[in-house]
Amino acid sequence: MAKLNVNPTRMELSRLKKQLTTATRGHKLLKDKQDELMRRFILLIRKNNVLRVEVEEELKSAMSSFVLADAMLNDKYIDELLAVPKEKVDLDVIEKDVMSVKVPVMNFQHETNLSEDPLEYGFLNSNEELDQSIDRFTNILPKLLELTEIEKTCQLMAKEIEKTRRRVNALEYMTIPQLEETIYFIKMKLEENERAEVTRMIKVKNMGAT
Repeated sequence: MAKLNVNPTRMELSRLKKQLTTATRGHKLLKDKQDELMRRFILLIRKNNVLRVEVEEELKSAMSSFVLADAMLNDKYIDELLAVPKEKVDLDVIEKDVMSVKVPVMNFQHETNLSEDPLEYGFLNSNEELDQSIDRFTNILPKLLELTEIEKTCQLMAKEIEKTRRRVNALEYMTIPQLEETIYFIKMKLEENERAEVTRMIKVKNMGAT
């Protein structure tokens, strides 16, 4: 590790010691942040994996019912049924701070209970498979939203972990060793100068004595 290009003075030594103290403290704080981010990230990944399996299974079930309904009902009827939604669903996305990471919080609102009465259509033209498919697609919406929120949070946290890791490594393997080596060099240089000064003073004193 190459030392810094500085003058070997006591003033520089004092300044570099302060920098080393700050860098060491910053390294500890960043390392603690990295560890906590990793802990939360792992918990989110586990939750994400469980929720993804649930969502995929429910989507598969809903799609199976829809395929059966589509095979037994008139295509025009299904197209008209699903062309215009019964009501408006609003999605609000806000941010919250998690260890200096801005992550999304998603909420959706609707006027009535969507799961109780998702669509208005005549039951004479419908069948059980279509009813089940619509119910399942409607009920899965909150889980889909939660899955989206968790996966986006995981992406943002992964970026922050990598960014923090690079900063930790830069301090640990470059900045701190560089400061330590430069401080050691200055100390050795000052001690060498002191010894040279003492030797010079002794010589001057001996010359005066003669």
